Amino acid sequence: MAELRRSPNGPADGSADKPGGLGRRRFLGYLVAAPTLAVAVSWAAEATDPQRAYASVPTLPQPEELFDLGDLQNLAAAPTSGLISVQVNTDGTASFAVPRAEVGQGMTTAIAMMVAEEMDLPLEKVSVTLADARPELMMNQLTGGSNSMRSMYVPVRTAAAIARQRLVETAAAQWGVAASGLSTRNGVVTGPGGRTASYGSLTTAAASRQTTAVSATLKSPSTFTILGKPQNRIDAHDIVTGRKKFGMDLQVPNAKPTMVARPPTINGTVVSVNNAAAVRAMPGITDVVAITHGVAVRGDTFGQCIDAIQALDVTWGPGTVDRESDDTVKAKLRAAQVPMTVPPLLSKTIDAEFTFAFASNSPLEPDNAIADVRPDRAEIWASLKVPIVAQEQIAARLGLPVSAVKVHVVEGGGSFGRHLFHDVAAEAAEISQKMGKPVKLSWSRTDNFRQGRTHPMSISRVRVNYALGNVLSYEQRHTSVQTDFGHGLGEMITATAAHLPVGGNLSFAETIFELTQSSPYNFGVTTQVLNEVPLKFNTGSMRNIYSPNVVCAQELVVDQLAAKMGKDPVRFRREFLRDQRLLAVLNKAAEAGNWGKPMPAGTAQGIGLHSEYRGAVAVLAEIDCRPQTVNRPIRGEGVTGPRVTRALVVVDAGFAINPRGLEAQMIGGVQDAIALVLTSSLHVRNGIPLEGSWDNYFYTRQWNSPLDLRVIIMPNTSDTPSGAGELAVAPAVAAIACAYARATGAMPTSFPINHGTLGFEPLPLEPSTPQSPTDGLDHTF
Repeated sequence: MAELRRSPNGPADGSADKPGGLGRRRFLGYLVAAPTLAVAVSWAAEATDPQRAYASVPTLPQPEELFDLGDLQNLAAAPTSGLISVQVNTDGTASFAVPRAEVGQGMTTAIAMMVAEEMDLPLEKVSVTLADARPELMMNQLTGGSNSMRSMYVPVRTAAAIARQRLVETAAAQWGVAASGLSTRNGVVTGPGGRTASYGSLTTAAASRQTTAVSATLKSPSTFTILGKPQNRIDAHDIVTGRKKFGMDLQVPNAKPTMVARPPTINGTVVSVNNAAAVRAMPGITDVVAITHGVAVRGDTFGQCIDAIQALDVTWGPGTVDRESDDTVKAKLRAAQVPMTVPPLLSKTIDAEFTFAFASNSPLEPDNAIADVRPDRAEIWASLKVPIVAQEQIAARLGLPVSAVKVHVVEGGGSFGRHLFHDVAAEAAEISQKMGKPVKLSWSRTDNFRQGRTHPMSISRVRVNYALGNVLSYEQRHTSVQTDFGHGLGEMITATAAHLPVGGNLSFAETIFELTQSSPYNFGVTTQVLNEVPLKFNTGSMRNIYSPNVVCAQELVVDQLAAKMGKDPVRFRREFLRDQRLLAVLNKAAEAGNWGKPMPAGTAQGIGLHSEYRGAVAVLAEIDCRPQTVNRPIRGEGVTGPRVTRALVVVDAGFAINPRGLEAQMIGGVQDAIALVLTSSLHVRNGIPLEGSWDNYFYTRQWNSPLDLRVIIMPNTSDTPSGAGELAVAPAVAAIACAYARATGAMPTSFPINHGTLGFEPLPLEPSTPQSPTDGLDHTF
């Protein structure tokens, strides 16, 4: 069972009433010209000062502590923030079309809570939908970097507070009384003598005929009745009853099932389709066309499309990485490593190198999109985290003006960063244009794993110089296959370059690395540097971007340092941490997790720390590496290996908007971490991953997941939230890796630890989508 422990009265330090807290400050917004009440706000980045601590050899603040990726996103979004508004409807409900993507993280629930709190509305009277692509928002419609709650918390509350204030003022004017004598509750304004008016009855009169600047005071956290209180997801009932609609559930008239036969290497091309007429004559098949990276087939059912893929005879051209395999990529990464710069001099040195395999960005729901392309216009439906970029690039690809391409954002069944890219939507548009018909495109599971986005292989090398009980320098050289950031973050970096605390001719990826990575320890001269190898894999920024790899390497070396100095790992961290919030979560994890307790041989505890997105997390993990556990038999081709038997997450997220949602995010991060450390990776051979399904790609299964998983949410340390969606992944990866090292007596240097063993028989490369099994129960394990 997960455990929630919170301060009942808001920030423990009274930050709501301190200078610099939200407290009783007033926030600027606008009454937007509209038939009913509509309110917009100014978006502003929240500045956070780095925390100061001292040690014998202090480390100076790093760029991420001064201005991080979330600050960049907030700053880039600011110019168009006034174009986003809360709408009050005549039926007394409030609506907000959020310019972010819901992919299962619970974002729409948190947004609804903000509106309900400031408007004194029941939660069920707030409707949150996903906004279509709106080019006028520019950089204000991107979901990523655990930034949605952090960037929208104050603006959405401000818009809602102004709406409530305007309704009260309207009622006061109608009744001829002072607004200060009125109160609101459950969507009703109450005045002297018990006179009442519903929000719905006031919204038309409250509307503004022109855009006008106004301001409002936000509620004090001490008065919250919704924010900060555990809430079920607003769509929970629909999810458990099967009513929830995801992309695959969407029906558009005449958009028939469509799939693609794909080449046997990444990004291969079509030379010729040798039996198109015969395939087109198969039952249910309506169209067969060659596209950029495959042959599309459209039919009455997806099963008929799979049959057509089985029958296609295609001559394929080369792909972009045909000669690359795990070993060739690893060799190129080693050759590209940036050298260390601090000489050992009279100190002792630890040198370590860690390899992280390719990992899949496949969400649980297969990539899918609907496209209806006509000669003069197009309409697209897909789960998109950057719909404006999708709209622009699809329009260019189709040869249409942006205004002629309408892009609808639909809810997706997971993302892991995958939906930052619009590959499937662009492909659906290309197919629809060539066929001249609407299509409902679905990638197969095999497409997702073999041709979809991957988290790139990387090598992280660490050198530490230490002497006389102190660490003199910490150097980390992270070398990675190039990560594709062509989804909007690049434009953000260009637009905010003058404000960034990094200089020089850095690439987009290097800038993002600098804005997300920092060491929390007083380790003297500290440098963390990224270098990339430009191989043309289909890569992307999977959950937590660089941090799981970087932090895993760092924390394993910290444990080595502790051992060299004869200190317990937790004690060592206490002595060298310069971040007081991390020290607090560390102490809580050590106490609640009973750190240092006696454990049987072959089992051990591990600790991992991470601070990012203005949040702080400690994870304590326990692992069982005994032979009877590692070698336990299971059915099918699954990988057992070590088992994480216990995990404790202690999180300081500033202000926890929805503790229940935050808890779920932390639990999800632990499951991701177990997979990345122990079992899940892509084996690349001759230009393509061998994994072709979830059966092959061993994401965390029940037999590798802890029965004892607890989450402790620290008392609020701020009156605004940090980012949290990805926050637990990196420290959980580190904690599990450190536990494994202590249990086995050997520090792991290659991840996942089972990558060297291919635990399955790869599916054929042709046909690219295997026939669906008819004996499904025989294929489960």
